[in-house]
Amino acid sequence: MKIFALPISFLICLFGILFIGCNSSTKTDLDKPTQAQTGSSEAKRPRVALIMKSLANEFFSTMSDGAKAHQSAHQAQYELLVNGIKDERDLSRQVALVEEMIASGVDAIVIAPADSKALVPALRRAKETGLIVVNIDNRLDAETLRQEGITIPFVGPDNRKGAKAVGDFLASRLSKDAEVAILEGIKSSFNSQERAAGFQEAMLAAGVKIVTSQSAQWEMSQANAITSSILTEHPTLSAILACNDSMALGAIAAVKAAGLDASANGGTAKVQIVGFDNITAVRQAIRDGQVLATADQHGDQLAVYGIEYALALIADPKSVVADRETPVDLVTAETLP
Repeated sequence: MKIFALPISFLICLFGILFIGCNSSTKTDLDKPTQAQTGSSEAKRPRVALIMKSLANEFFSTMSDGAKAHQSAHQAQYELLVNGIKDERDLSRQVALVEEMIASGVDAIVIAPADSKALVPALRRAKETGLIVVNIDNRLDAETLRQEGITIPFVGPDNRKGAKAVGDFLASRLSKDAEVAILEGIKSSFNSQERAAGFQEAMLAAGVKIVTSQSAQWEMSQANAITSSILTEHPTLSAILACNDSMALGAIAAVKAAGLDASANGGTAKVQIVGFDNITAVRQAIRDGQVLATADQHGDQLAVYGIEYALALIADPKSVVADRETPVDLVTAETLP
């Protein structure tokens, strides 16, 4: 029996034909998108980053909780990433958070800036990558926005109007020769400037004298120390107007230490205190007679207002971009439930 040997060149050609055919078939199958891949692409939800100030401040933790509750109720509509800084003065960390959110590929940033000017360049870079940016709580500086050549809508309350309402309520309980002091937030912060201006406007209209206006950097401990100093320097002081409730709590401690609070004076404080934000501790202080009034800018909904606006802009990028004013209400013992 003869065994025929096939030429080596013939075997090489045959193997090549088989390999090319198999490889061509495999490549075609891989190039076809699967149903799972197609469905995943179609079901993609926009990603919204919420960047806040100090989460140590109850106002911003309330804001965070409100935003998370909204996303939980609208899970099919968007994803939410919540970020914040430990200290409201940590501007570099908040700038870094903006850069991190740009790199992570979010669709929108909703931000309560710690500073009205310092965050604008980072937000310009965000817009240049195509992100939607919405400003909440603390308005960005208009001139800095103009210099950077960008427009960013502001969603939030009229801080001056809210502070004036609180100031008017206080003034109605003061004599015309009364002396008062203002505790400001960070001086470069627009909402601090507006609240201080609202307080000043109310005091001026009532003929009440502002003996000093100092920054306590939004911080309770600094407000405590500064108020103690003010009470020593101005022993006839009638009231402290704090631009946020954390500073109002610091003022409460100083007034109490000086024996000028309601508990030491038959239920009527010798030095009245007002604030701004309506946090839980201040609501209780109002009930206890330690604080006369505050302003409620509905912190649990403030981020939600910004998120909803961002989602609307994502859905319709060509829509007209404009500021949106949100509610701010006077809170007193009479209005609390």
